[in-house]
Order: sequence, then C-alpha cells, then structure tokens
Amino acid sequence: MTRIATILRQSRQTLLADTAGVLALAIFMMVLLHLPGLI
Repeated sequence: MTRIATILRQSRQTLLADTAGVLALAIFMMVLLHLPGLI
C-alpha cells in the first residue's frame, strides 16, 4: 500500500512540474509575441 502511495506522490510531483513548465513556456511565448507591440 505504501508503494502505491509513493508512486502516486511521485507522479503528482512530475505532473505539477510538467504543468509548470508548459505554463512557463506559454507565458514566455505570449511575452515574446507581445513585446514588439509594447516597445
């Protein structure tokens, strides 16, 4: 039972990391696209 819990915890951490990475990439792209209009 504890093994399943650790696996779930690890997968949740990697999922959060992946989501954060995708969000950071999306924000970065949005900033790059809007930069010429802001300057």
